[in-house]
Amino acid sequence: MRLIANLFKTLLILALLLGVGLLGLVLLWQSDLKRVDDLNVLEYAGKATVVDDHGQIIGALTPSLSSGARVNRSLLKANQMSSWLRKAVVTSEDTRFYQHGGIDPRGLLRAVFRSASGDTQGGSTITQQVVRSTILLDIKDEKTLSRKLKEALLAVQVERRFTKDEILTAYLNVVYWGVGRTDLLGAQDAARTYFGVDASRLNLAQSAYLATLLPNARRYNDYPAYRPLIHNILERMVKDGRATQAQADAAWHYHLQPVGWSVRYDAAGNLVSARLSDPDAKRASSPAPQVRFADGFLDAVERDLSDRLGRSVLYRSDVTVYTTLNHQAQAGAEAASRDARLPNGATLGLALMNPANGDVTALVGQKLGDGVLESWNNATRARRQVGSSIKPLLYTLALSKGFKQSDTILDAPIDGDYQPKNYSGTSTGRRVTLRYALDHSLNLPTVRLAQQVGLNAFVSKLRELGLSPAPDTGLPLAIGALEASPLQMAAAYAPFANGGIYHAPRLITKVVQSGKTILTVAPSESQRVWDTQTAFLGLDMLRGVVNDLTPAEGGLGWRARINGREVGGKTGTTNDVRDLWFAGVTPGLSGAVWVGRSDNTALPQTAYSGEVAAPVWQEAAAAAVNGQAAVQFSAPQGVTFQQVRGVQMAFKTDSGSNGGFLKSLFGGRSAPDPVSPSEQPAQEQAPAVTEPDPVPVEPQADQSTPDVVPTDTAPADALPNGDASSTPDSGATDPTSEPSTAQPNTAQPDTVQPLPDPSAPDQSSAATDPQLTDPQSTDSQSAGPTPSSQVVPDPATVPNNVSPADTSTPTDTTSQDSATQDAAPPVDSPDSAPSQQVPSDLTPLPDPSDSSSDVTPTIPPTSPPPALSTPDPAPYNVVPDSSSVPDTSGSSPSN
Repeated sequence: MRLIANLFKTLLILALLLGVGLLGLVLLWQSDLKRVDDLNVLEYAGKATVVDDHGQIIGALTPSLSSGARVNRSLLKANQMSSWLRKAVVTSEDTRFYQHGGIDPRGLLRAVFRSASGDTQGGSTITQQVVRSTILLDIKDEKTLSRKLKEALLAVQVERRFTKDEILTAYLNVVYWGVGRTDLLGAQDAARTYFGVDASRLNLAQSAYLATLLPNARRYNDYPAYRPLIHNILERMVKDGRATQAQADAAWHYHLQPVGWSVRYDAAGNLVSARLSDPDAKRASSPAPQVRFADGFLDAVERDLSDRLGRSVLYRSDVTVYTTLNHQAQAGAEAASRDARLPNGATLGLALMNPANGDVTALVGQKLGDGVLESWNNATRARRQVGSSIKPLLYTLALSKGFKQSDTILDAPIDGDYQPKNYSGTSTGRRVTLRYALDHSLNLPTVRLAQQVGLNAFVSKLRELGLSPAPDTGLPLAIGALEASPLQMAAAYAPFANGGIYHAPRLITKVVQSGKTILTVAPSESQRVWDTQTAFLGLDMLRGVVNDLTPAEGGLGWRARINGREVGGKTGTTNDVRDLWFAGVTPGLSGAVWVGRSDNTALPQTAYSGEVAAPVWQEAAAAAVNGQAAVQFSAPQGVTFQQVRGVQMAFKTDSGSNGGFLKSLFGGRSAPDPVSPSEQPAQEQAPAVTEPDPVPVEPQADQSTPDVVPTDTAPADALPNGDASSTPDSGATDPTSEPSTAQPNTAQPDTVQPLPDPSAPDQSSAATDPQLTDPQSTDSQSAGPTPSSQVVPDPATVPNNVSPADTSTPTDTTSQDSATQDAAPPVDSPDSAPSQQVPSDLTPLPDPSDSSSDVTPTIPPTSPPPALSTPDPAPYNVVPDSSSVPDTSGSSPSN
């Protein structure tokens, strides 16, 4: 008795644990259980008409399910289907359909025993198949216990929510019946394709044949082998009382002729011969794909409205949906998609929007072609790593903290667990300006910049821009370890074109039902993410990526140029060339293009974002703005231009902003914010430089012009007004190779705390780069017009609440970083070799002979120009260190 009692207690405990576990799973899958109501759309008869921003009809919405499934619009009511088809399918697929409650243990066991005999009946009930083909379509191919348990639980919920006839009708409207010109979904597609009749006119023989195709539609290709299955179904229909023997016999003797087959029978209904005489007949007889204009946009609108109103309101009766789509922009985007020259197997996503208010003007979700439907909307729903298209956001954050485009940062290997590489696999081994680093999309300077600006500050800024960096991504975030959609990237770039304001994308303006507005969607609330000066400086760097370099010089974005218009943008490429990006702006437009494979496999190594994604963006953007006035971006107050080695750069001049151009030249920048003192040995501080009264200085006749660039009196590695990045646990930033020596703010305002640099790079990594040997190689390109050439943009391109004189600078309150750097793989950054160290003692000064600027800088008499180590001047964006090894590396297209 005691043994029995203990056994009973054990079983009771196990039962309780099992019950608790099942309850936990139910709670965990609650969102999936809520999807059951999605099936209501199979019964709704309402029509949602969609119009564009000028009131012209675009099309009608096609219902979608939460799983991503599109609802077949050839929906039939129960009385529009042959009763023979309904009976044959129940007999074949789920003979106890009218007895079970969604799952059928007896049917499952019976299927196991009968599978060896060739029986067509499977183990899943019709209800489970409805769930798999609709609610769980996004995971239907998973062979996991979790998926099977979800399917069973949802099947029970469906049985409680709908009648048996409703479930069977839903099944016959969504079940897969093979492939024609598109997937054959539902009874109507199947009846018309295989027999050329409506589903209501199918006879018993035809219905039994279609039932044999449900487990495997490829059976169509071998009619003789599967002809006996028709006899099997007819016999079981007689046994189950769904047909009489006479009806079954007549069906067996009926001379079936599936499309494309030439079949002869004898008097007993047996095959004499069967030949697939026309293999293409099935495709030709199948319904033509219904290619909709703006299909990706309509898909996004349908999902947006389903969240706002619910599908019952949207489809129960007729409504009119007013949207932000611009017909000209959408037509141009679709043409760009069709014209796109992509690697084999690649597709794309494209989004355009108005930066003034966040209105989405065009969306394309796939690479379009003749008769190609957008089965997945990459423009809004794909989340792919963005590669180097994230870099301008980091560089602009640095500009907001007092950095300048002309500040320099080391391009050399980084010690530590995280060792990124430049795209070319080499480095210059020198200090390069921020402008040069972004123009060439260099990873090494970018990672160093992220360390100085602070990852916490960067993460916060990305969130302000509508992006969602994963927790603990670490330094790989700086070079693209972030997943986003093209629409998200278009919205994140829009502040460059509107003076620093972020608007969440808007697709819909209002919904009208029976003459009454039932929904109004106002423009999203404006959020200032950059002050107007910083936004323009970031824009200027984007213009540099597109315009500074010629193709021969390795220019990344030159294919995005639009005749007669200013363009700024950035390419992006991820590890193994899985993703190619271009995001950019032109007055009145912001947009982004992604190219890749849906299965996330790598593209050919020869694929390059500047050659693949940028031309798609250029064609779409040019078409969208065609016919509009050719306005230019207007520099706000507090911004001036200075020619730096042939490249025109924008600088802040306003005394109230961080890092004003004149102040920075003469040591006027305030000291870095206090941070925890470094445990490294104290570094020798640069001497304080006093600011003299401005006195123009002209070079003497026998004095050569100093070959330098405008920057601070200390290396750019000094941390200006930023948060300090603490060393992560993973060691991705090696404190011994790049210690932070920023001191508490106790020095005079013009005292700078320099950071030591890694030493001379390994000579094996040096290569020949025309930019490092030809000082005139970039003189022909200009990053932007001089202030005198600025034209005030069209008011539609700048929000009313953006004042050109607005010089407010966001206050960064981000704390010290502690994110680990091994949480995400490096992007655009193969493994690299360890670095050595190079001391940095160069203090670049402006070129006093440059007359292109309206500002005449003054060189303090106590700070003479440094002697040049070589007779030839350095390139416009590279500051050679006296101890660095001459570079012999070759230029290679970056990303």
